[in-house]
Amino acid sequence: MECTTNPWHPYGVNELENLVPEWLNLPAVAESLNLTITKVHGLLDERALVAVRITGRNIRSVPAEFLDDGQVVDSLKGTILVLTDAGFSDEEIIRWLYTEDESLPGRPIDALRGGRKTEIRRRAQALGW
Repeated sequence: MECTTNPWHPYGVNELENLVPEWLNLPAVAESLNLTITKVHGLLDERALVAVRITGRNIRSVPAEFLDDGQVVDSLKGTILVLTDAGFSDEEIIRWLYTEDESLPGRPIDALRGGRKTEIRRRAQALGW
């Protein structure tokens, strides 16, 4: 099914896999966060994290940069929720967070990791209008 209204629609998982420099499978996420796998599934359910299936392994994986010092990046959940409300899928959310934006400059994920959540959320909210 082709998405005509959202410019971040996925054009292929392979492209997404190449856009993100490092992926963690869910057991690795659990280990990094010192949580049980059940709790990691809870983070996915509550939209604190998003995951996609990596084609080579066909297992759900999370971008490694979503984690920082044994925790989920602080401002990630709210940004994921804003993008979800704008109609983005998990693949589209990851693509948006990892796509260079000359006006930032850089990638939204880097801005979030750098503490610039207000600017990134404002941009994400504008996508829903």
